[in-house]
Amino acid sequence: MKHHLTTVLILLSFIGYSQTDFQKGYFISNTGEKVEGLIKNKDWKNNPEEISFKFSENAQVQTETIKTIKEFGIYGRSKYLRATVDIDKTSELLRNIDDNREPVFEEEQLFLKVLVEGKASLFSYSNEDVTSFLYQKGDSDIEELVFKVYLVKNQEIAENNYYKQQLINNLNCEASLTGEIKGLKYEPGSLSKFFIKYNKCENEDFQTYSQKDHKAIFNISLKAGIKNSSLEIMNQYNGFRNTDFGNQVGYRVGLEAEVVLPFHNNKWSVFVDPAYQKFLSTKETPNLYSEVTYHSIEVPIGVRHYMYLTPSSKLILSVMTVMDISFDSSLYFEKEAYSTLEIRSGKDTAVGFGYNYNNRYSAELRYYLGRDLMTNYGSWDSDYNTVALIFGYSLF
Repeated sequence: MKHHLTTVLILLSFIGYSQTDFQKGYFISNTGEKVEGLIKNKDWKNNPEEISFKFSENAQVQTETIKTIKEFGIYGRSKYLRATVDIDKTSELLRNIDDNREPVFEEEQLFLKVLVEGKASLFSYSNEDVTSFLYQKGDSDIEELVFKVYLVKNQEIAENNYYKQQLINNLNCEASLTGEIKGLKYEPGSLSKFFIKYNKCENEDFQTYSQKDHKAIFNISLKAGIKNSSLEIMNQYNGFRNTDFGNQVGYRVGLEAEVVLPFHNNKWSVFVDPAYQKFLSTKETPNLYSEVTYHSIEVPIGVRHYMYLTPSSKLILSVMTVMDISFDSSLYFEKEAYSTLEIRSGKDTAVGFGYNYNNRYSAELRYYLGRDLMTNYGSWDSDYNTVALIFGYSLF
């Protein structure tokens, strides 16, 4: 059973990984030729160095890199421009912050994400350690807007906000913008709004590519379902006490909290799904009467991947670790010297495959790969397995 479920997990993971989402777009080659077709939209969290492209739906996929193209875009969604720039890649992670106030520039060739394009253009660059914003006025060179956190005395964190002075010096259309610059935050929404206002102030045409607000989405859902569970108890010293309680159909009911991550087209989320469940069973043989009473709050904590079929429907693949809090739970043997054993359950692993409609209704078939209910006792072992069909309704 466990081997079968592991195979299912690997297969479903491969399906989720293999899913494609090609959308209409273009790239411009090094010779200046504009080539239109379909680009795999990965909704990049970090700026890419290559793209997957095909001329039509059934055409072969080809890879274009930062060495072969100088621009690409997905119509109505995003645009990336190749540029050689001086950029500070000093990590913003707290554990890597040092006491150097000044940026450390390195010349690199990058695909910059275009946020606002006009007389004054705004770009962004992200990797695992840092997010930087750059700008260009007219035909001048693209320049980084300087922002850096650093340490001062007593290990306190300070900020170098030189980007505000850069904007005052170079993009100060009217006096009202000067006051606004002082309150600007070093983030895409705040900076984009400023660059839009500047272009409007200069009566210049502009284009924005930041129409999608990349924010995490928080969902709360009611979850209820039916489950089929089996339990087998084993004792390594007294085999006659081994008991197979067989299968029992029961229910689970709970509440799920989910955070949909703000990248890769909202295809990934993390969630926690606490639910009440129980297993009650008896087993009688000529030599022994056994009874199990098992109540618990199981707490799956996992990662979910959505595979879109249409804008309103999607398949779901979930992988999770399951914590379990048992209470009022025991194993009872009639006519035994030590007739009652307390149940204390261990961790479990589960995989789910399901369907979501309109971000409101969901159904999931979930496999639990097995947990031990006898963790308090070294001479006892158990195998508790469950298959559950879970229905969900999103409250918001």
